[in-house]
Amino acid sequence: MIVEAKQLYKTFMQGGYPVEVLSGLDLQLESGETVAIVGQSGNGKSTLLSLLAGLDSPTKGTVEVAGQELGAMTEEELAIFRSRNVGIIFQQFHLMSNLTAIENVSLPLEIMRTPEAYTKAAIALERVGLGHRKTHFPYQLSGGEKQRVAIARALVINPKLLLADEPSGSLDAKTGDQVMKLLFGLVKESGTTMLLVTHNDALVRLCSRALLMRDGKLFPYQIPD
Repeated sequence: MIVEAKQLYKTFMQGGYPVEVLSGLDLQLESGETVAIVGQSGNGKSTLLSLLAGLDSPTKGTVEVAGQELGAMTEEELAIFRSRNVGIIFQQFHLMSNLTAIENVSLPLEIMRTPEAYTKAAIALERVGLGHRKTHFPYQLSGGEKQRVAIARALVINPKLLLADEPSGSLDAKTGDQVMKLLFGLVKESGTTMLLVTHNDALVRLCSRALLMRDGKLFPYQIPD
């Protein structure tokens, strides 16, 4: 079991009033699964990813990733654990604008003081077809290239868990299809567990199963034909 979240509640204050986004949510992810989460915008999908990444804490409930309970860790321990075990891909890429492609990809390795970080980053860029763009800055790259750099950065640490939040949302349909086929191929090749938030039925069909977020909980979702 890579992920086990039990009875997660998350409440935010809005206009002086509490708003419950997650209401006793449970989630289990097995090793190597690719799971999609679908549902209306603003109903807690991104909040759930933040909790699983240890970027935020639940109001109530527990999150275990790779056998470690996130709530029992200090901020420093969480940062180290996340850098070694969790890869994150965002809709808006979140690349460092002052760093080249290879510097962006090598950054998590540099933070962990991993030997041969640049060599490993170069290999990761080759895997996403961008070996020839490694010295380019984000402003010199297309949207699809930026997302491929982000994918390389997320996978370069060989994460046990990959969290992808609308990863094709900022790309046109053709580019999105190409980049997502690449992502799913790399995830399958590495055996990484991936949790994907998406509104794209084509991506849902590529997953081993799907879940619907509704009323702060997750329910089985029939993948469309």
